Amino acid sequence: MKNIGLNINSSKFIDENIIENIINKITQSIKGVEVKIYRDSIDLDRIKSKELDMIIVLGGDGTILRTARTVARFEVPILGINMGHLGFLTAVEILEIEKAIENIGKGSYTIEDRMMLQCEINIDGNTKLYNSLNDIVVSKGTLSRILNYEIYINDKFYTSFNSDGVIISTPTGSTAYALSAGGPIVYPTLDVISLIPICPHSMHMRSIILESSSKISIIVNSKNEQVFLTIDGQEAIDLEKCRRIEVKKYSFKCKLVRINGYNYFEVLRKKIF
Repeated sequence: MKNIGLNINSSKFIDENIIENIINKITQSIKGVEVKIYRDSIDLDRIKSKELDMIIVLGGDGTILRTARTVARFEVPILGINMGHLGFLTAVEILEIEKAIENIGKGSYTIEDRMMLQCEINIDGNTKLYNSLNDIVVSKGTLSRILNYEIYINDKFYTSFNSDGVIISTPTGSTAYALSAGGPIVYPTLDVISLIPICPHSMHMRSIILESSSKISIIVNSKNEQVFLTIDGQEAIDLEKCRRIEVKKYSFKCKLVRINGYNYFEVLRKKIF
């Protein structure tokens, strides 16, 4: 291992002494390694990031989501250090940093491949692509009325329903917004896509689990109401000039580092149940 990135969430007000101690621990545990500092994922999208053997993230789940969307195409493994509240995606708590870095130096870790999604929209003849680790959500604006959605799976009509919105979720995102909307918990390394309605007006409309190879088309039947596309709960796009959204599996996966002994079900019990 020659190059490690350290991506720091500046909003967490992390003491510079903590950062310095982490860098020292990395260089002591992994001989000959170089550590490059990033803040708030700035410059992580550059092709040079492909040279990183691993990136350690200091933040919470939101920081990991942003990092994953940025570096997934470079296939750089991500080790999350929880500096936030929930920290469901992170592998290590703040007090476990030194032990975790020692394990990295010894090779005592595994890498989990997590499926991601890609969303395509067309606005004024321009195609825009977005990728997500958790979910892609299409929903009404704050003051908008309930909307009608038509869903097509692999270009075949599935159903039409009225609701506040629809969530397209990865297994990783099944414990996020999808869970709050009544969707099932899906084991995170499975290769499936969940479709969950948000407050549907029809009793017949329920969540459905689809093959990851499925292409999902969402058509919003509304001309005057506000409609938004939200990526991982972090990026919001006004769909004023677009009423068709295409979602499919992203061609790259997020690679999460898990220190040996990591137990998903223990984390699920502690942080979700």
